[in-house]
Amino acid sequence: MTAPQPFRIDVDQADLDELTDRLARTRWPGELPGVGWSYGVNEDYLRDLVGYWRTGYDWRRHEARLNAVPQFTTEIDGQHVHFLHVRSPEPDATPLLITHGWPSTVYEFLDILGPLTNPREFGGDPADAFHVVAPSVPGFAFSGPTKETGWGVSRIARTWLDLMRRLGYERFGAQGGDFGSIVSPAMGRIAPDRVLGVHVNALADASVSTDPDDLAMLSDADRELAEHQSTLWAQHSGYATQMSTRPQTLAYALNDSPAGQLAWNLEWFVDWDPGRTGQTPVDRDAILTDVSIFWLTGTTGSAARLYLEGGQEAWGVRPRPSPVPTGVANFLGDGAIRGLAELSNTITHWTRYDTGGHFASLQAPDLLVSDIRAFFRTVR
Repeated sequence: MTAPQPFRIDVDQADLDELTDRLARTRWPGELPGVGWSYGVNEDYLRDLVGYWRTGYDWRRHEARLNAVPQFTTEIDGQHVHFLHVRSPEPDATPLLITHGWPSTVYEFLDILGPLTNPREFGGDPADAFHVVAPSVPGFAFSGPTKETGWGVSRIARTWLDLMRRLGYERFGAQGGDFGSIVSPAMGRIAPDRVLGVHVNALADASVSTDPDDLAMLSDADRELAEHQSTLWAQHSGYATQMSTRPQTLAYALNDSPAGQLAWNLEWFVDWDPGRTGQTPVDRDAILTDVSIFWLTGTTGSAARLYLEGGQEAWGVRPRPSPVPTGVANFLGDGAIRGLAELSNTITHWTRYDTGGHFASLQAPDLLVSDIRAFFRTVR
């Protein structure tokens, strides 16, 4: 086993200068008059954000924020793995592994690390403290690109189990959103004796039916909601179809154009019509930091591969039931349906919020922390 080594981000200035130069030379395609966001990302919106990225955004400030958090790298199953590891000052804190989704990075967790690891300092109960481990998914960001096929849900889950054992955490909790909401329960299915509880937000595999027979097991209200969300997904899933079938073709474009990469990632961050969703806006510096990390590490193409390799296990297949207690937080815009979730999980905690959004650690960090604390009080 490779012992974890301290890691510090130090991007070469030449790479930042090249990024600025590429942004200045963006070739704009134009768009039809009056279409807004109905054909995809609005060009006026994107032009404004690209301009800020080029002349106003300060990478070094956000690099310093990340470097203020203990970071490490190790090798597991032949893959370079980067992770944050923040130990609580409370000796009896519960170990917690948090997994991000796409198009996210561990940067999105910075606002929740303090309250989770040191609740006493943030006006909370020290009994709610966690030792937090937040790895970069293989293929993403500072974990670097994957080097071989096969990095699907189960392999990532087993890698996280190895990582936690390597850090001395034999038993721990798991949390995740988006793709992390698939990986986190998978750990409980593989090693239920080690995972004391799973908490998820943006539960990705319980918003549409994966099997027509599932609908017959739902209440009338849940069945109607599942059918409605299937229609919405069909209208907005083009990005997922491309990445889950032909990610390599897409990678050439995204890896060559920072403005193109921003547009591709931006659709999820602002949804398809930011004027109608009602979700809490994601701060533009947070969006640009995520995108900058992908650009500077050259991992936008390998991150897209997760939809093909991970999707072979996750899309259209109902997971086998998990015995591990599971909590679900639904923020505004999330579509998890309890009846569907209960087909594969032991649901012991279910909350719904009328604020926030898909990226809860950025859009509703206080509520997310509160919900995580409330759930884990029931399983410690």
